Amino acid sequence: MSTLQRWMHRPWTVPIVSGALILTSFFVARVLGSDAVSDVFMVAAAVVGGAPIAVKAVRALMVRAISIDLLVSVAAVGAVIIGEYWEAAAVTFLFAVGHALEARTMNRTRSALAELVAVAPDVAVVLRDGEQVEVPAGAVVMGETVLVKNGAKVPVDGEVVGGTGALDEASITGESIPAEKAAGDKVYAGTVSRGGFLQVRATGVGADTTLARIIHRVEEAQDARAKTQAFIDRFSTWYTPGIMLLALAVGLITGDVVLALTLLVIGCPGALVISIPVAIVAGIGRAAKDGILIKGGEFLERSARIDAVAVDKTGTLTEGRPYLTDVVVLDPSLDRDDVLTWAAAAEAGSEHPLARPVLDAAAEEGLSTPGLPESTEPVPGMGVIASTGGHRVLVGNAALLTAEGVEDTVGAVRAAEELAAAGRTPMIVAVDGRVAGVVAVADKVREDATEMVRRLHAAGVKKVVMLTGDAPLVAEAIGRATGVDEVRAGLLPEDKLDAVRELQRQKLTVAMVGDGVNDAPALATADIGVAMGAAGSAVAVETADIALMGDNLLRLPEAIGLSRRTVSVMRQNIAVALVTVTLLLAGVFAGGVTMAIGMLVHEASVLVVIANAMRLLRRRADSGSVAAAAPAREARPERALAPRA
Repeated sequence: MSTLQRWMHRPWTVPIVSGALILTSFFVARVLGSDAVSDVFMVAAAVVGGAPIAVKAVRALMVRAISIDLLVSVAAVGAVIIGEYWEAAAVTFLFAVGHALEARTMNRTRSALAELVAVAPDVAVVLRDGEQVEVPAGAVVMGETVLVKNGAKVPVDGEVVGGTGALDEASITGESIPAEKAAGDKVYAGTVSRGGFLQVRATGVGADTTLARIIHRVEEAQDARAKTQAFIDRFSTWYTPGIMLLALAVGLITGDVVLALTLLVIGCPGALVISIPVAIVAGIGRAAKDGILIKGGEFLERSARIDAVAVDKTGTLTEGRPYLTDVVVLDPSLDRDDVLTWAAAAEAGSEHPLARPVLDAAAEEGLSTPGLPESTEPVPGMGVIASTGGHRVLVGNAALLTAEGVEDTVGAVRAAEELAAAGRTPMIVAVDGRVAGVVAVADKVREDATEMVRRLHAAGVKKVVMLTGDAPLVAEAIGRATGVDEVRAGLLPEDKLDAVRELQRQKLTVAMVGDGVNDAPALATADIGVAMGAAGSAVAVETADIALMGDNLLRLPEAIGLSRRTVSVMRQNIAVALVTVTLLLAGVFAGGVTMAIGMLVHEASVLVVIANAMRLLRRRADSGSVAAAAPAREARPERALAPRA
């Protein structure tokens, strides 16, 4: 494409040429005194400004649509026919200027997407045959080792296999504090090294990276229509022809062609048509910059109505990394190491999440276990029964003791209840029909969980409900620590589904926050399904209504607050559009509004609507320091293995 062709396709070309012709017309009339030549320049200005408008109008008619462009085209042609050359030129010139300004400001509302695209790396340095080779980022092969040096962008999703460093993951998670990375840690394409040197094994390249999925998701979301937008579109399909019929009727009744043409111009619903999409684009773009992916306009509108939040406990309100807290010895012939060894021996064949902290603690203490048990029998909802070294070992709750006929003569149930009341998950250990002791594990409550609940309430959420499969005593302790309004414990996945439905029967709009796997039925049933820490999950990014890319709970109230502000802006924009048209109509019939003035006010209203939506792109003071507001995570405390007194 030549330089001239590129210039002709720029949005400001038509307004500049049209404006120059109008100025030339005024010059010829005022200085040279030639009205005829002046009129030629004015008509030329109308043609230059109106030609693109007419082309769009014809294209719309070809698909049986009556567009705003048709109203302006008819008004301009009519003005030329009746000799109102200045009105025709002014209308088309102002319309062209408005479109150019709209294009520029709309591009700014899409700045979040542009910034995401900009962080995508172009090149990668890979190790091939022992040498460093620079290749296009899309040419990296799965499994190759990529080198990431200080200041460089990570070109692939992968796993660190060597070196240490700090990565700025703001483009993915929205967090401003660099994350420390070492062997075994995941890294994401588009993040930036802020120090150190990393060797990364590529596990996702090209379109299969988290960044690529985010860009695709945001593109789709910004184009997805909200229900309000669908209503506005239906309204416009009747409104625009209605304005044409009104103008025709007024012209026929009054015989005032100028009045009829002016009605066509001021009746343009431009601000109304753009009022919703511009707000959606800005709102979803702002959210994306903060590591919040909203599926589309419909889900953004629905999020604004959330008044109940159901939260899974494990991995959401808690860190999801249980650790051993207590070993209570109840058999005088045994010591702490014996009780822990028997518990580890039974759990060695179990896949239950609570088995891992027991095994880890035994390994850290250097305790020797008999190895894998000869047999392992998981008992759903109770515990596990194992045969190891010729002994029968039970690890579970009081119900398991009762079911297996083991008598509690040493107060194991009472000790377990005390531990549960303290927020720990107790497991009674019995060997060959005799109680040995109790081991307990706990999952640390996230330090931002309490603040999240507070902010949800401040954002207008009426009820925050914790859903968990844990025992009631343990769940109640976590509930008190976090400040949730209601605790529902001992739930299976289908029970969580029923809990969400019960909240919906209370006429509440429910958001469900979970891990997307065990909570899948509840997430699908809730009005809004929210996935936490979705950066490493392609499924979560694609399926969740809202995906929080980072692991920061405070992003949830931020997402709800942003949705509510966006819907508020949408309503304000609709009001501005309708009031503008109403005032212009009144002004036309009062005789104080010409075609040029009408078009000027119309385009001004469009720009007001866009500018109002662009406010969403600015980070609010109360949500701009989410990372700072969340206390730094403390290291996990040393595991207390000493027996309780």
